[in-house]
Amino acid sequence: MAWVYLLVAGIFEVGFATSLKLSENFSNWPYTLGFFVCAGISFGLLVVATKHIPLGTAYAVWTGIGAFGTALVGMLFLGDPITVGRIVFLVLLIGSVIGLKLVSPNP
Repeated sequence: MAWVYLLVAGIFEVGFATSLKLSENFSNWPYTLGFFVCAGISFGLLVVATKHIPLGTAYAVWTGIGAFGTALVGMLFLGDPITVGRIVFLVLLIGSVIGLKLVSPNP
């Protein structure tokens, strides 16, 4: 169950990173609120996950999911450039996250 919490925490990391961009330096209140809600949920679930998953592994997976998802949102919805190099390295990143899961002890 800890890995599910970690996955959801990573998804909420995408939410808070995206909301941070869209909040326009915390001047757009709906996105500012979204940032704080998503950040709270993300960090809370990360804390729960680290009770059963080693901290270094959990943090690397959490940031990897967040980085991958945020880059994807940026490319699909916010006009970030889509290049072959970016796609290749994002695939490598998610492969590394999966690899960490595979080599970690199951709680």
